[in-house]
Amino acid sequence: MVIHQNMSPKAVIEIWGNTLDVFKNYSVPISGNPLNSLVHEETLPQLLEELNQTIGSPVTGPIESN
Repeated sequence: MVIHQNMSPKAVIEIWGNTLDVFKNYSVPISGNPLNSLVHEETLPQLLEELNQTIGSPVTGPIESN
């Protein structure tokens, strides 16, 4: 599974608790709003990459929402 920009931090943490520190490092509030509404668009790709690395997702390249 892959973390996408339309997922909320709250939902991500419910599934992958080990992502909490990544959200803290980026000062992302833990809310039900989608990541793309909480994180600046220039920072979002880097955040998604780090989140997906944290959960062990084998995704490389841009991560698009479905």
